[in-house]
Amino acid sequence: MNRDLHLKRAKETKEFDIIIVGGGATGVGAAVDAASRGHSVLLLEGVDFGKGTSSRSTKLVHGGVRYLQKGDIPLVMDALKERGIMRQNAPHLVSDLAFVVPNYTWWEAPFYGIGMKVYDALAGRYGFGKSSLLSSEETIERIPTIATEGLRGGVQYYDGQFDDARMLVNMAQTAAEQGGVLLNYFRVTELLKNDDSFVCGVKALDHETGETHEFRSKVVINCTGPFSDELRRLDDPKAEEMISPSTGVHIVLPAEFLPKGTAIMVPRTTDGRVLFAIPWHHCVVVGTTDTPIDKVSLEPRPTREEVDFILENAREYLEKPPQDSDVLSVFSGIRPLVKATGAGNTAQLSRDHTITMSHSGLITIAGGKWTTYRHMAEDVINRAETLAGIDSERCVTKNLNIHGYHQHPDQFGELAHYGSDALEIQKLNQEHPELVHPRLKIKEGEVRWMARREMARTVDDVLSRRSRSLLFDAKASREAAQRVAEILADELSRDENWVRIQRSDFEEMSRSYLIEEL
Repeated sequence: MNRDLHLKRAKETKEFDIIIVGGGATGVGAAVDAASRGHSVLLLEGVDFGKGTSSRSTKLVHGGVRYLQKGDIPLVMDALKERGIMRQNAPHLVSDLAFVVPNYTWWEAPFYGIGMKVYDALAGRYGFGKSSLLSSEETIERIPTIATEGLRGGVQYYDGQFDDARMLVNMAQTAAEQGGVLLNYFRVTELLKNDDSFVCGVKALDHETGETHEFRSKVVINCTGPFSDELRRLDDPKAEEMISPSTGVHIVLPAEFLPKGTAIMVPRTTDGRVLFAIPWHHCVVVGTTDTPIDKVSLEPRPTREEVDFILENAREYLEKPPQDSDVLSVFSGIRPLVKATGAGNTAQLSRDHTITMSHSGLITIAGGKWTTYRHMAEDVINRAETLAGIDSERCVTKNLNIHGYHQHPDQFGELAHYGSDALEIQKLNQEHPELVHPRLKIKEGEVRWMARREMARTVDDVLSRRSRSLLFDAKASREAAQRVAEILADELSRDENWVRIQRSDFEEMSRSYLIEEL
């Protein structure tokens, strides 16, 4: 993807079939769907792809065990099916993962064992592996770091995990390969309307040049997640709020806390949520919380109370209690949950998606979860075709490989998550083999690839999302900011002042990822 070429195409197109506002999982997924049906589509993202919610998940591709507890069978079945489709279409990013529910009381094994058998049955041919009961010895064998006092055994089941931000980048590349036009750092500032007061396009500000552009389309889709109400109010200042946001906080620990590659699932914490401890890349991600908030932001700041909650619950299940000094990074994301009458708290709100249409024809899709992004996209593009009066085409994304598709990515070693792109990146790394920091695995050649082929425009794009360095080691990432800025400046023809500003901005933004700064 080349931003300059995509901008040129956008300016040359008189009218698109569909304009999508928002570059998270829902928006980019919709762009993949629309473009692969043959529609002309423009996606505008105000900052970077996945800057908000979609890069801050628990890194799971799952049916939702806790939704099963609530009896939301249709959502679980849909998510389990989509889980299988994601693994099928992006095997370089989606993989099986064994989970253990440790049992410390007599009733847990039969209770959770039966629940997981139901989970297996609902998955059907999309299953990732059969669940089983484990003795205490088998549980310790899989999780040597588990707290052993009172341990009776465990229940093992299988779900999936992925790299959310990297998946999103590859989806954006897929949309572009299908003919879509995508632009990051393009913020929609106004909705254009025709003489009948029907939405017919947008005005958008290019943050890199300061120029405002007008783009026309037959229909506009609002995929801005937690910011959905802001765009809805550009359409109708009196629009009632539909989003009930909450934050979910995670901490990242060294791999030694789960050395055998099996995850822990705690089915119920003191706030009613499930807690996961998941081996991911060369770290362990532990979370999450559910805290209602009044105001959304691009960089939600974790609170000390939320981090303490995670640490305290993790200490209940790990033989070596994690301390502040073990925490490599802390991150927070906002869930764009849809308001529901009578729900006592955000943990009780449905994760299913909702599609609405305003009197002026603005389509908004909100809610949902990463695992069901493809189904959400299919639903919203079906609606958009009808509203726009464009030819209805068959959705093909069930069997559409995501960019980077490779059945055996492990052969590329540390570049496995790049899939089929790894060969070209290896060549660049041979030309530019230096690490950007001794504690980070990213080489200078990779940064150049991200700038040339993945539309990385800032230090934040590189260290937070194209690589996951900020999550792997927040301190090292801050120290690497200067060198990454210099490489980007060379690739993007920026000056020394730009380098200084980029380093300063990243250092300020990344402070909230350090536990000592909370």
